[in-house]
Amino acid sequence: MITVKALSSQINSWQSLWRTSIRDPHELLQVLGLQGFQGLLSPLAEQQFSMRVPRGFVAKMRYGDINDPLLRQVLPVMDEQIQTPGYRIDAVGDLLAKTETGVLHKYHGRALLITTGACAINCRYCFRRHFPYSQETAASNQWQQAIEYLATDESISELLLSGGDPLSLATSKLQQLGEQLKMVKHVKRIRFHTRLPVVLPERIDEELLNWLAELPFQIIFVIHANHSNELDDAFGLAINKLKQIGVTILNQSVLLKGVNDNPEVLIQLSERLFEYGVLPYYLHLLDKVQGAAHFEVDIVHAKELHIEMMKRLPGYLVPKLVQEIAGQPNKTPII
Repeated sequence: MITVKALSSQINSWQSLWRTSIRDPHELLQVLGLQGFQGLLSPLAEQQFSMRVPRGFVAKMRYGDINDPLLRQVLPVMDEQIQTPGYRIDAVGDLLAKTETGVLHKYHGRALLITTGACAINCRYCFRRHFPYSQETAASNQWQQAIEYLATDESISELLLSGGDPLSLATSKLQQLGEQLKMVKHVKRIRFHTRLPVVLPERIDEELLNWLAELPFQIIFVIHANHSNELDDAFGLAINKLKQIGVTILNQSVLLKGVNDNPEVLIQLSERLFEYGVLPYYLHLLDKVQGAAHFEVDIVHAKELHIEMMKRLPGYLVPKLVQEIAGQPNKTPII
């Protein structure tokens, strides 16, 4: 017999909330009272890279504001169809760094697993929006080739779990991966690159926390927030739960035109992150992926913004301004 408590838990589970995400751009505009702006939408862009946004994230958007910085990140618009010179399908050389199915090895001491192609939210500026996930996901062969590669290279001390979003996998699937990783003794740290604590904080549930707490690795979460409006009490609760089990939490942002290309916005983001116990880590220049050129902030303005942050914030609240350049041995600092 299913109890009322158990039924409530099922209804409010992160999986249930994910399934109720808004997938139709027209519905999103209607929910926000923006029906008059449907002419901005691009059916082709949505077909090429589908929209997905959790309703909890939608609730953080400003009703009636087509220029809301959170809405701008997820709405498929006509600008995405503009073909811009210098913008590519593989913007950061992921496929050139492939060593095994789902394994990217760009930097010394670190390797990255493409754990899944799924995300709780599809950001329109995503540098992997064209990535061939169906052929290049480590989980497609039950992690075997990936683990074998990691085991043969003892220089790898840190493993990045990315995607898609690794936390979009069921905890049982992550547990399977964790059991295999325990056999790779030279891996000391596991780094999760995830947006779910921001856009679907209910994902940080007891089952996940128990699994993370039992792992024999140092655990780092690099979350992704671009604007302080993305951060609320539910986010803070999720972060607090992670910190209680010893997870180190950093944030990376992307500099986006019309979203955070303003010193006040960036300063407020750093301040709010630290209030929740998260350290700003990276502020990325836009990766030049096809379909995202309308988000670009030029490098001169980016430097000006960063200098203003340095003037007005303590050093530990100023993220590194960087750019990822294909083939380089590290992120390139923008000075």
